[in-house]
Amino acid sequence: MPTFDIVSEIDRVELKNAVDNANRELDSRFDFRGVEARIELNEFTVTLASESDFQVQQLYDIFANHCAKRNLSMAGTETPQELNHSGKTYSTTVTFKQGIDQPLAKQIVKLVKDSKLKVQASIQGEKVRVSGKKRDDLQQTMALLRASDIELPLQFENFRD
Repeated sequence: MPTFDIVSEIDRVELKNAVDNANRELDSRFDFRGVEARIELNEFTVTLASESDFQVQQLYDIFANHCAKRNLSMAGTETPQELNHSGKTYSTTVTFKQGIDQPLAKQIVKLVKDSKLKVQASIQGEKVRVSGKKRDDLQQTMALLRASDIELPLQFENFRD
């Protein structure tokens, strides 16, 4: 019986490359010359810090641009609305979500069941496994999920016959 898994994972190497490229651009930008500004990566959390709130927003735009070039979606990130102000620096964090949490997994399963395709979806930890008798049904399920309004970037892996 053909199956595939729906996961949401961020490629750590691509994220590190996006941070490195953003820092390289930061070093060459005229408007950041002589300004204490930094973009740092810790696990799946990126810290953006600078001397003013406007510059932090510019850092976010630079970082988001480099993420887009690396095919990293900013849709599945958590960024606080308020900037942290400590001493003379403003900072914010961008946290990339890993895995599919339970409410979203239930939403995916419900979406698949409501589509009336002849497939079964089951939650297995931080991923959702979809199985069916025909490959075409599984491919229709993938197309359905790509077209849906789920805010988390989804990947499809372990497609097996």
